[in-house]
Amino acid sequence: MSMPAALARFLDAVEARDARAAGACFADDAPYANVPHPPVVGPDGVREMLAPVLDRSEQVRWEIVTSALSEERCFLERVDRFVIDGREYAVACTAVVEIDPAADRITAFRDYVDLGEWRARLAEAFTP
Repeated sequence: MSMPAALARFLDAVEARDARAAGACFADDAPYANVPHPPVVGPDGVREMLAPVLDRSEQVRWEIVTSALSEERCFLERVDRFVIDGREYAVACTAVVEIDPAADRITAFRDYVDLGEWRARLAEAFTP
């Protein structure tokens, strides 16, 4: 099974550092949760959540390590790589993504990441 189009568009938008295009891949009521934080909802919520890190990054690559794909649900084990001020910051992450194939939109996205690792690795990049 190939990656559903909505998810492929989302990943391409993230790597293009285009928060608006990434948000456009989501249904209006779709939650995106960086677990354990409360989810943001819909295209605007996704855009607002992603924009700070995408705007700050010079390059973004979400390397897919392992995937299990179906039309309606995808499991992605990733290494998220952000280049900020010429330095790469990499953090392991796992996502469960739900998709409405008829609407060609993401209906739920749950990212599971060790927040301690995320904060420790990216803190200096976001400290003025």
